Amino acid sequence: QGPVCTNLGLKPGQRLTVKGKIGPNAKSFVMNLGKDPTLLGLHFNPRFDAHGDVNTIVCNSKKVEEWGAEHRETVFPFQKGGTAEITFGVNQNDVTVHLPGHQFTFPNRLNLSVFDYLDIQGDFTLQSLSWE
Repeated sequence: QGPVCTNLGLKPGQRLTVKGKIGPNAKSFVMNLGKDPTLLGLHFNPRFDAHGDVNTIVCNSKKVEEWGAEHRETVFPFQKGGTAEITFGVNQNDVTVHLPGHQFTFPNRLNLSVFDYLDIQGDFTLQSLSWE
């Protein structure tokens, strides 16, 4: 378990940028964004080689113990031992994920009006967090 941030207060129109370093032998890392650990609007999970996925980003949502349908992105701009900058843009109905050279949206399935919670796990070392 890595860093946990609470009371972020991210509302539609705001963006959160996460910068960090990926482990040299990385298998996967996770960034969870939501209301709290039980209500995750976005589970963002780049997998180098984990759970049967190779170089795939798996996204999902979680309500208490219930996961939604997985969403897979095949564009994979991450490299083991490299750095990563990921920006999450909160919109009314979805979250836009900005990656190097690629972006996609993930629906706000839980209809969260504010994203207060972020945790980071796995083969990722947080270097900075910024929001606007």
